[in-house]
Amino acid sequence: MKDLGIFRQLHHVCIVVRDVEKAVTFYESAGVGPWKDFPPMDAYELNGYNREAFLQMRYKFATLDNVQIQLCQPGQGDTPQRRFLDARGEGVFHLGFTVDSVDAAQQQGIDAGLPLLGSGRLDDRSGFTYFNTADRGAGVTLEVRQASANASKGIKS
Repeated sequence: MKDLGIFRQLHHVCIVVRDVEKAVTFYESAGVGPWKDFPPMDAYELNGYNREAFLQMRYKFATLDNVQIQLCQPGQGDTPQRRFLDARGEGVFHLGFTVDSVDAAQQQGIDAGLPLLGSGRLDDRSGFTYFNTADRGAGVTLEVRQASANASKGIKS
């Protein structure tokens, strides 16, 4: 596959865990942190996600000097994160890349033959798209994300 240009600016690594508090305790003991809770994610318009299951996921993040680390504890509902945890156990679920336009980046990925796994958009069209790449030789899911213009108001994407 040619370089699409959408997977060039790494923003974060997301690790799926069974117990987010236990994971935070471990990472803090190793000097990784501080950890913050994600803001409520109920403002997203979702595609490919069961809304109730999506809202059950617990996320925490630590912004380091060069990258953000995210921890995700899936709820019991059906989400790609829950399916990953059940099938593979704890580990890196996705790499998140910053793009200028998540809609344009999503279309580039589709045009290149990357199947969609799921997406979410806020009212300002910022948000995220996960591509179903884990079993295509990538080993992990690849995500493109565009930060919300409202990030300073506590809304994250």
